Amino acid sequence: MKKNKYTIILFYKFIKIKNPEFFRDKQKGIAQSFGLTGRMLVATEGVNATFEGQSENIKKYIKKLKTQSIFKDVVFKYSVGNGKAFTKLQVKVRPEVVTLGVGDLNIKKDTAPLVTASKLESMYVKKEDFVVLDLRNDFEIQAGYFEKTVNPNLRKFKDLPAKIKELSYLKNKKVVAVCTGGIRCEKATVLLKKEGFNNLYQLKDGIHTYMKKYPGKHFKGSLFVFDNRMITPVVAGAKRDVVGQCNYCQIACEEFYNDDSVRPSRKVICCDGCIVRHKKLRPAIPL
Repeated sequence: MKKNKYTIILFYKFIKIKNPEFFRDKQKGIAQSFGLTGRMLVATEGVNATFEGQSENIKKYIKKLKTQSIFKDVVFKYSVGNGKAFTKLQVKVRPEVVTLGVGDLNIKKDTAPLVTASKLESMYVKKEDFVVLDLRNDFEIQAGYFEKTVNPNLRKFKDLPAKIKELSYLKNKKVVAVCTGGIRCEKATVLLKKEGFNNLYQLKDGIHTYMKKYPGKHFKGSLFVFDNRMITPVVAGAKRDVVGQCNYCQIACEEFYNDDSVRPSRKVICCDGCIVRHKKLRPAIPL
């Protein structure tokens, strides 16, 4: 089997970082030394990163990271790269590594209990009474979603606090929160628990891990990713349905564009036939 020339990794960790600027500079130097592109966000609450590099260099990079105590227990999610997922390397300090805007949260202590990919699959097979609360942005959910999904219609993750009242009917329902890699769930479930969600869980290591283990099962479609690929089936060649629909004619497709006819600009799915009629759409390339 031909080896993948490029690999993309996704990882994060909530941990107290006393000097984010120093940490940023150190981590940028390490990533540069292995020729990686992509982005890392650093805050006092932790770190969140997605990088692409030649597969051998990714292995060496991870080995180097694991010599630092902060990264020894980090879970890395892997997917096939193409060498073009990112155009450059960015390592930035931000107030939050994923913006919720509700102040400090004790994530380690108060986050919801974990449900593994195997446990979630078992819940589907056994036809248990539960719902999946997808905490990704609404456009991400258009490309792919779990069966039993509740979509809170978030334009941005930080919209969640304002949506909690609309979700109050789920407070006594068994709820499994999901997101791409797990970071948004760890943070959001702290807030949801404070707001009285009494039977709340989160998918361990995110949708990416479930798709890797159970391709073509109860997650339908593709996974939206914040790089130049825009979407990925996660497992190459895995059987899947195209669930995305053109925003204008509703035929099945997965091509994302930025719609500049509204402010702030929004991401929409558009087919090849409709793109010629909508001049304010441009390719949705995030970096």
